[in-house]
Amino acid sequence: MANLCGLYGLIFDVDGVIADTEAVNATASIEMFAEMFGVHGVRRADFEMGLGRGAHAYVLAAARIWGLELTDEQLDAATGVRQEKFLKILQQQPLPAFPGVLELMNTAMTDGTFRVAIATSSTREKSQAVLNSAQVPYEKMVYITGSDVENKKPHPELFQKAAAALEIAPQRCVVIEDAPDGVQAAHAAGCKCIAVTNSTTAEKLSSADLVVANIGEITTDTLIQLITNID
Repeated sequence: MANLCGLYGLIFDVDGVIADTEAVNATASIEMFAEMFGVHGVRRADFEMGLGRGAHAYVLAAARIWGLELTDEQLDAATGVRQEKFLKILQQQPLPAFPGVLELMNTAMTDGTFRVAIATSSTREKSQAVLNSAQVPYEKMVYITGSDVENKKPHPELFQKAAAALEIAPQRCVVIEDAPDGVQAAHAAGCKCIAVTNSTTAEKLSSADLVVANIGEITTDTLIQLITNID
């Protein structure tokens, strides 16, 4: 891998980091459980153990709580229906980017110090809909999705591929995440990680190198200091 002198990498997760998708994910999934399995009363909290790990893990988290044993075929069908419902909701209720997201991206891309990537466990279709809704200029960035990897978080493959595509050593990259498994994956890849408390508590994200309440708290100076402190 090339390690371009003076350059750093900034890697954004999508769900719960770029836009407030977790409420929509939960709504789509709750509707799916009621429609496909006749299970009513599923709550957003039931999906927490699957946060950031891809659609299968997200659905299985609630299925286990409700005592459902899903076959592979049922799981594939469930995640397909969930995605259809998610996209339909997004068409009716566009999601803006969280405050500070676009500003940090634009600063990082224009100051000549960073290369920027999107790396998400979501499918390309689903994540692209979110990025379009949030008006993220992802065509100017490296873009890696769950469709491009074999192993989902907490495995480091997603962030390893993002760093490789950026041509920046993982040790010179910062990942922005919102879920414990994402923090674990970032560290396993060799990256630094900033966690934002959009989807869960600071306590559950405490293994991150830095925890913030919103991305507006992060500057490029923050990122550089985080990286160079261990160089």
